[in-house]
Amino acid sequence: MESPSYQIPLRDTPTQAPRSRFPSNIVHKVRDNLVFRSKWAELNGAMGDLGTYIPIVLALTLSVDLNLGTTLIFTGIYNIVTGAIYGVPMPVQPMKSIAAVAISNSAEFGVPEIMAAGICTGGILFLLGVTGLMQLVYKLIPLSVVRGIQLSQGLSFAMSAVKYIRKVQDFSKSKSGDDRHWLGLDGLVLAIVCSFFIIVVNGAGEEGSEREGDDINLGGRERPRKRGLRQMVASLPSAFMVFLLGVILAFIRRPGVVHDFKFGPSSIEAVKISKHAWKEGFVKGTIPQLPLSVLNSVIAVCNLSSDLFPGKDFSASSVSVSVGLMNLVGCWFGAMPCCHGAGGLAGQYKFGGRSGGCVALLGAAKLVLGLVLGSSLVMVLNQFPVGVLGVLLLFAGIELAMASRDMNTKEEAFVMLICTAVSITGSSAALGFLCGIAVHLLLKVRNWHNDQPCSTV
Repeated sequence: MESPSYQIPLRDTPTQAPRSRFPSNIVHKVRDNLVFRSKWAELNGAMGDLGTYIPIVLALTLSVDLNLGTTLIFTGIYNIVTGAIYGVPMPVQPMKSIAAVAISNSAEFGVPEIMAAGICTGGILFLLGVTGLMQLVYKLIPLSVVRGIQLSQGLSFAMSAVKYIRKVQDFSKSKSGDDRHWLGLDGLVLAIVCSFFIIVVNGAGEEGSEREGDDINLGGRERPRKRGLRQMVASLPSAFMVFLLGVILAFIRRPGVVHDFKFGPSSIEAVKISKHAWKEGFVKGTIPQLPLSVLNSVIAVCNLSSDLFPGKDFSASSVSVSVGLMNLVGCWFGAMPCCHGAGGLAGQYKFGGRSGGCVALLGAAKLVLGLVLGSSLVMVLNQFPVGVLGVLLLFAGIELAMASRDMNTKEEAFVMLICTAVSITGSSAALGFLCGIAVHLLLKVRNWHNDQPCSTV
């Protein structure tokens, strides 16, 4: 008599469970992706991408009259959404090749051409992601070639950073001027002190094993005190403090900048793109940008994220679709063409970014600034010490370059260094990629031929 009453609840309980779990699982995942691992570290990590972001946005605003307010609003939304989806500090960076063409040839390559180039690049990346072709490309490219692209991009960032520190910059013309003075509110001494401060606080970037090794009990009481002091210094948000110093110095350099503020968002309007603008944008912008986006914004980002965040592997298709959608939406309204970049990911990781909350925080700040100050914010950015930006960019570049240290064989290092050398000297990631693939295939053929048994006569 006990069996009938025992079986009744077993049939009723499973039916309603799937309905209630689906939305709650999504909310739980988003909440988990955005939660801070460490408040100060995540805040510090959010500054790791600004060494690339600010100079390019400032240059485009001054040279081609890019709508800074619209760009801040859209890139802020991108940051928040990508942080919620991926759960890592996935950066949102300018498309550098398109920006370089616009800055160097602002008279003929204006806002309509920039937006046309961004829409075309985004459309192609979206199609590659949706069809799954990007994932196929990701699986076929050798790791040594990917490391070569990462190393060249990291060294390129580092060399640009040293140029920012040593030379006076004119971002509106993308040119370097005379040597920077030693003293002053944007002098060499300031940049050197900021560099030393970051090195003392962050070191070369701690490995997980180092932290575990510190927990070994050596006996005695001196070591815990030293370790406590070391932890206190290491917990300082070095990049945030350096950036905050730069903001303060910007107001000191020109106190009247406050009177130039115009409160309220910039007007968001659809950009009118002519047939000539579509042609110029595709030929001069999309064609040189596309290889860089595929290699550095998708392939290198996926590879680096799997290295830095084990267990959080993202498909190349999803990252490609993400880059495509950003530009297919924002570029129609004048927002700067954007992508994900391995350099930004490395920089944010270097300074403590470990979750999606890091970039979501940065995105919220961009969104607020875009809505409150709009394009008038360019007055402050124009007074920001360039040497300080160079310091942030330097450590982001070095962190990206260090990802290539896992090349264990001489053959892998050989391919990587050839790819790097051609990419840097030829100023083309596509050319370096082709040379790296060619060398990799030649070595494979050579090794296959040497492994064949000698024929007997």
